[in-house]
Amino acid sequence: MIEVHHLSRHYGALKAVQDVSFSINTGEIVGLLGHNGAGKTTIMKMLTGYLEPSAGTIRIDGLDIAEQRRAAQRQIGYLPENCPLYPEMTVLDSLDYQASLLGLTPAQRPVAIRRAVERTELGAKATATIGTLSRGYRQRVGVAQAILHEPRILILDEPTNGLDPAQIQHMRALVRELARDATLIISTHILQEVEAVCGRVLIMRGGQLALDSRLDALGQQPRLVITLDCAPDVALPVLHALDGITAATLLDADDLGYRFALETADAQTVAPRVARAACEHGWSLLGLERERHDLEALFGAVTLERMELNSSLATNA
Repeated sequence: MIEVHHLSRHYGALKAVQDVSFSINTGEIVGLLGHNGAGKTTIMKMLTGYLEPSAGTIRIDGLDIAEQRRAAQRQIGYLPENCPLYPEMTVLDSLDYQASLLGLTPAQRPVAIRRAVERTELGAKATATIGTLSRGYRQRVGVAQAILHEPRILILDEPTNGLDPAQIQHMRALVRELARDATLIISTHILQEVEAVCGRVLIMRGGQLALDSRLDALGQQPRLVITLDCAPDVALPVLHALDGITAATLLDADDLGYRFALETADAQTVAPRVARAACEHGWSLLGLERERHDLEALFGAVTLERMELNSSLATNA
């Protein structure tokens, strides 16, 4: 559905995006993450055809966006972060105007507008002037504009920005509904939103793609973490010798005890053996759990790793 190969965008000496490649299949909900200046917005503008790449190719549903830009753009719905709206228009007038820009015929517009209003729960504000709306309602108008023509690809930049908790829950439900017939890219600073609706995450750092992973794979780390009151020189040989453990290392130590990481391919089977060994040796078992990396921890680790790499390269240069 979306194919990006060796995409780059430079502004003079500034390399906003550097050699980024990824592909997204139909029906996927992908979170695009990164700190400010990481290249997220630049990528979205290139995907939507509003910005030309310095190098690389983009194909939207088989269409090369450089050669068939208008046809590719008809497949896309786009919600910019700061949704541009005309404050003097009513909600219905704004949607009707957007529908005309999208090429919907006068006969098609009423049905399309009605459906977009229902899906974004804008009925109560349909005749209100946009300038009188709260930020949350203006955000909903932007989403309604993006889905008017029922695009096959939706690119949403901060879709829950300004929404209250109830509106956020509705937006999550809408995103899942839209994914039945469309491919979605969601850029947000709120990691919980990515965890709530996305199946995959792309993390940008310094214009480069630092990570491309499915969310359900992030927590599948074949390691156990055990906390004991036993010193490493005594505990490590015993732990390493247990059946099913391929490596044992010290993670850290504090007043509560020593934390060890145990590499294993079958944590569920190995965990009782570890607990039994601790009891047999008279150690106090202070903790035993499967190591998991939530998105927040992974995001921090990936971006920090990239920062350290860039610092090292600058020092060596």
